[in-house]
Amino acid sequence: MKKWSFVKHLMLSMFVLLQLALWAQVPKVSLSGQVKSSDGNAMPYVNLVLKQEKDSAFTSGTISGTDGRFVLSGITPGRYQLQASFSGYQMLTQAIFVGSLTEFLDLGQLTLSPDAKIMQDVVVNSRTTSVPATIDRKVYGLNNLSAQSGGSILQALQGLPGVTVENGRVQLRGSDRVAILADGRQTALTGFDNQESLDNIPASAIERIEIINNPSAKYDANGNAGIINIIFKKSKQEGFNGKAGLSTGLGALWEKRSNFPGIRPQFRGTPKLNPSLSLNYRKGTTNLFAGGDVLYNPTLNKNEFATRTYDNGDVIEQQTKRNRRTTVTTARAGVDHSWKSINQVTISGLFSREKILDDGDEPFFNKGLSQRLRLWQFLEDEVKTTATATSTFQHKFSQPGHVFNAGVNYTFHREDERYFFTNIMPSYTGRDSFKLLSDEHVVDLTADYIKPLRYGRLETGLKYRWRYIPTNMQFQPGLNSPLDVSAGGWANYHEGIPAIYGNYIIDNQKYELEAGLRLEGVQVRYDVDPNNNVFKSDGYNYVQPFPNLRAVYKINDRQKFALFLSRRVDRPNEFDLRVFPKYDDAEIVKIGNPALRPQFTNSIELGYRTTFDNGSLYTSAYHRASQGTITRINVVAPGSNIIYALMQNAGNSSVSGLELIWQHRPSKKLTYNINLNGYRNQIDAFIVLNQYPVEQNFSTATERIFSGNLKANTFVHLNATTDIQVTVVYLAPDLIPQGKIGQRFSLDAGLKKVVQKGRGDFFVNATDLLNTMQIKRELKGNGFTLISTDYYETQVVRAGYSIKF
Repeated sequence: MKKWSFVKHLMLSMFVLLQLALWAQVPKVSLSGQVKSSDGNAMPYVNLVLKQEKDSAFTSGTISGTDGRFVLSGITPGRYQLQASFSGYQMLTQAIFVGSLTEFLDLGQLTLSPDAKIMQDVVVNSRTTSVPATIDRKVYGLNNLSAQSGGSILQALQGLPGVTVENGRVQLRGSDRVAILADGRQTALTGFDNQESLDNIPASAIERIEIINNPSAKYDANGNAGIINIIFKKSKQEGFNGKAGLSTGLGALWEKRSNFPGIRPQFRGTPKLNPSLSLNYRKGTTNLFAGGDVLYNPTLNKNEFATRTYDNGDVIEQQTKRNRRTTVTTARAGVDHSWKSINQVTISGLFSREKILDDGDEPFFNKGLSQRLRLWQFLEDEVKTTATATSTFQHKFSQPGHVFNAGVNYTFHREDERYFFTNIMPSYTGRDSFKLLSDEHVVDLTADYIKPLRYGRLETGLKYRWRYIPTNMQFQPGLNSPLDVSAGGWANYHEGIPAIYGNYIIDNQKYELEAGLRLEGVQVRYDVDPNNNVFKSDGYNYVQPFPNLRAVYKINDRQKFALFLSRRVDRPNEFDLRVFPKYDDAEIVKIGNPALRPQFTNSIELGYRTTFDNGSLYTSAYHRASQGTITRINVVAPGSNIIYALMQNAGNSSVSGLELIWQHRPSKKLTYNINLNGYRNQIDAFIVLNQYPVEQNFSTATERIFSGNLKANTFVHLNATTDIQVTVVYLAPDLIPQGKIGQRFSLDAGLKKVVQKGRGDFFVNATDLLNTMQIKRELKGNGFTLISTDYYETQVVRAGYSIKF
């Protein structure tokens, strides 16, 4: 305890002193405008030259077209002088400041006069910095993450600054209310209102990941902790090209804890396999692309040992061991076609099939393990099928960056799940099963308009989402069945969300400002089978504004203060409302709540960033306050030892913290980044009425804890072809609903080598190299206390090879 106290105080001291920042790659900026004479006529063939302000070094040049318009592309943020000259006219020189809020900047009209000299300062938005950065997001390419290569997206996210992973869910700043996007859109592949299948999407299919802590109004309003946008690979090279890869691995190299007696073995030495292929053919105005991945990933998905102590003195020792075999096949294909250089249509499709086989054992013993009270064995056979069709249209106006986008996206997602249980009691054996079938249909219609301005840009757009999910649950009870067969039947989820937004961005040499407003209407109806013995049909609707503000004051080119304000919402997902009991655990039954309502969150953040020649430092203080906090409440029904976990709105909660991200490159061979996040997590006192299996009130006093996490990445550049990465992650104890979760630690390491003159890559890595990651929980409910430790599979060694052609 003394050692942990010292570590905790040391971390908290570091949180107060520093915050460290790694910023994403700044895109090159395109400058555009139009040259006219003083009488208003367009001037073709005007010579335009862009020079560095500090030394007049040539940067770029062009001549205006027949309509007087010009474009200077690939400009790095900085200060410049633009010269426009034409025979018989006075040379025009303008000071140009190029910032980094947008990739396209409009210089407007340049006027040349034969009689007078016109000097005019022009300010163009974007930002100067020696360290790659954008103001609204952090962007990470996956090529450099050798320690997490060859696994899933979830494993890749564990190596990124600002991201933590807990129990299979991604967290930003201590909250798992994160919206996951794929290519800028929500899909069933990653979840519409939750996180789905991130551990089953191969990282080999991904080009980069964007992290947005304070999303603008153009994004959907859900996800109070922020947005993670996953960008799939698509080549832009001419002709035929592609990339093929193969990675393999081995997990669960040794037992963290052996089984209780009398059950089937836990997985050991689990093999991993991930072949991948991406193809691209670009000819003129047409681009064809396709890709596919297979992820074969057996794993010891859960190996939890728990002690449940009841107020009546009963003590139950329990193990939940789940061996999982997962095979995911994903295929993507599409075509881009443009005409007249101003219009482009993209049609694409994605298909994914995820096959999951879980076989598990749950033995229940008395205190001291002298008597087995029960053995619950289960087999889950589940298939998840996702098909997405997308069509987008883009019209480019004559001014670069001035575009209109429209699109339609349809997603179908089927969840076909069969559970088989064998309930072995001292006096009998019962065999039970159930089948769940859920089909999800989603249509998104979008329209967006972007107009570059002299000092920024204007964004506005519309969106409408229609979503329908019919679900059916059928129970097949056996001898003395413990299943609540009366809770079966059907339920249908209906959702309609119209939204409109406007966003204004301005940037000059002293200020950056982004102000936006999203107006969103939601209508949700959840229809429940009238024969359900507890729940009735319910729903909700609202029309709410969701504003956002980002204001930045530039002390100089390298130092900035920032203020972020936003309001966001977390709507209950269909699974949170689902009225069918889920028997993942024989004596812990999960169930949704159709009376659940949205959780609204107001956020504020103050940040300071400084950059230097070989790195950057970012520090921020943030506060999130939520009303109607969505959480799961665990209770015991009178006269029973079964724990029922019901979704509820548990009143108010808040998170206040400091985050620091530091990137430093002390030499050409060494780069590291460190992310520290310390926060106070508080859940206010509340009282709720649980309806299942019987009505009973639950109340709890205010809970709070000081927590945090530390993540450090070190990259060693051994030579021109070989790099090493080491990742250290430490998660401090934290609050969970009705309890606490203990500290966690892991160490990842990887080596990557470029071969075949840059065409090939070879890697070898290990996640949780020391096999230290385990999850300890303490949960207290009405009449019971549960203490558990999950020794699930975290240590995996992988090797892989990929080649470009």
